[in-house]
Amino acid sequence: MKLRILDRYLLKELLGPFIFGIAAFSSVFIGTDVLFRMANFIARYGAPIFSVFKLFLVSLPEIIRYTLPMSMLLASLLSFGRLSSTSEIIAMRAGGISFSRLMRPVIAVALVVTGMAFVLGEYVVPASRVAYQHILRLEIERNAQPATEDHVVIKVVSGGDMKQLIYARRFDEKYGRLEEVVVQDYENGELARIEKAEYGTFEEGRWTLYSGVISEITPEGRVTRTITFDKQQLPSLNAPREISLSNKRPRDMRIAELKEQISLLKAQFDATSKLKLELYQRYALPFACLMCALIGAPLGLQPQRSSSSMGFGLSVVIVLIYYVFLSVCTSLGESGKIPPLLAAWIPNLIGFAAGGFFIRRASR
Repeated sequence: MKLRILDRYLLKELLGPFIFGIAAFSSVFIGTDVLFRMANFIARYGAPIFSVFKLFLVSLPEIIRYTLPMSMLLASLLSFGRLSSTSEIIAMRAGGISFSRLMRPVIAVALVVTGMAFVLGEYVVPASRVAYQHILRLEIERNAQPATEDHVVIKVVSGGDMKQLIYARRFDEKYGRLEEVVVQDYENGELARIEKAEYGTFEEGRWTLYSGVISEITPEGRVTRTITFDKQQLPSLNAPREISLSNKRPRDMRIAELKEQISLLKAQFDATSKLKLELYQRYALPFACLMCALIGAPLGLQPQRSSSSMGFGLSVVIVLIYYVFLSVCTSLGESGKIPPLLAAWIPNLIGFAAGGFFIRRASR
């Protein structure tokens, strides 16, 4: 019973700094980046205030996701710093409670926050980023230069079933042109045909593919016959402007979409390092919340960390070091110099090792 009371007490200590951390770190992001971009949109494009306000709202989920690890670090550091400065930690340990036992509610909260970060990153942030791009392109950059993009993927879905998957190595909205096009047709959920063309153009309100080949595919994956063509209509594909708006960047995709595009690029023998890194980081980044909790709690035992200003400053320094490691590993992973899986997890592994060291030292 006493341990349950202690757990509730520690959870209460963590809650206040955690909420404060979300508010404080979000304010830093908003003040140093978001508001600057909003002001630039107004000055550069004459954007309506309401459109800018909508951009601000759809920016919040991604900001909150980034602040969760920082807030977990601040919460564990400040709460244990306060308990240490008032000698409550000493009293607890004198009563036979080990430091590892005190860490249990911290780890429990950190795992819940890790789950929150994963849910935000998988379900909320991709949707908010797509909404951000739509508002930006349709309501603010209305007269901006048409887009040119690489590795465009368009899905044609009917009744919840995939009917067609269209891939182009390069897309030029201005000239209405697709290069190195692959069209996969599905029947009853099974791949039935693969159509490849050197290029496609948007003419008289519809797409036309040129210099291609059509392969019929059996349910077992065998090619039964092949037909070549000089010119072929593709009525299912949208106009260039709609393609530009609907095409998702890797950061806008959910995990299933990332896996799907990785498989598609592999089939075309294209590089997949960036997509794989984005996929692995979807799993790795939420665990930064747990890592930060393991580092913050033992560091909070130091008497000089008891003030909130020192705690906030130390949190910023630790987070800065983490994101420097993350940026370096991301660059190495995208360039293929280290495997994407390793690049995604190295910052966390270093953090977990540091947290384990600090906990072991504090337990002595």
